[in-house]
Amino acid sequence: MYQTLLTNKENGILTITVNRPDKLNALNKTVMEEISMAVDEVCKDETIKAAIITGAGPKSFVAGADISEFIGLTVEEGKALAKKGQDVFFKIENAPKPIIACVNGFALGGGCELAMACHFRLASDNAKFGQPEVNLGLLPGYGGTQRLTQLIGKGRAIELMITGNMIDAATALQFGLVNYVVPQEELHGKALSILQVVLTKAPIAVAKCIAAANAVFSEKQDGFDVEVNAFGECFATADKVEGTTAFLEKRKPVFKGE
Repeated sequence: MYQTLLTNKENGILTITVNRPDKLNALNKTVMEEISMAVDEVCKDETIKAAIITGAGPKSFVAGADISEFIGLTVEEGKALAKKGQDVFFKIENAPKPIIACVNGFALGGGCELAMACHFRLASDNAKFGQPEVNLGLLPGYGGTQRLTQLIGKGRAIELMITGNMIDAATALQFGLVNYVVPQEELHGKALSILQVVLTKAPIAVAKCIAAANAVFSEKQDGFDVEVNAFGECFATADKVEGTTAFLEKRKPVFKGE
């Protein structure tokens, strides 16, 4: 189905692997289009409850964009490229189902931006993060300037972007860029263990948690209003009835996403 991605669905979790190990899984036009298609699949397929995004091989998650595609672009073409990349990553960020990044090696440039678009990140102990675009006379264009600042704070984000320096997994954990650091062979298992817990929760409530958290950073929405409305809408769901009834009956709830 895909030229540059491998997909595997198991127990409701779709693992999406960027598969260009000879290019350290660099993002090119095809990869971006296929990631967009894969995220559409996650959102639309009712049998998929959550997703993991990772990279093929032990060295790299995604080591950046394919720079050869940048040569000769005009100002307007550069803007269009950035807008297209942002649109794909907004799709990940706003997906109603959890999408976790498993960062197994280099997450640089567009790769770091891809990881940051996911709802949260796990890193292997050999992971490296960075936005080295200044070395090319550029800046992050797929949302990196915004998400890095949101995740680690303005001072640290600006330092990373204007030096082009990389940080290791331990520093990324200290900065709050990743939730966990584990040995590489445990990375996928750790993500699955978290998602298996999530999949026992009410899917509508999970989706609304994601939407409300995203609203914190939206200039078009008042996050508190989003929360109030989402909270109220949950009262019309069968899952809310099941959840509250199960609590009072001292049993585990069985949610159906209704």
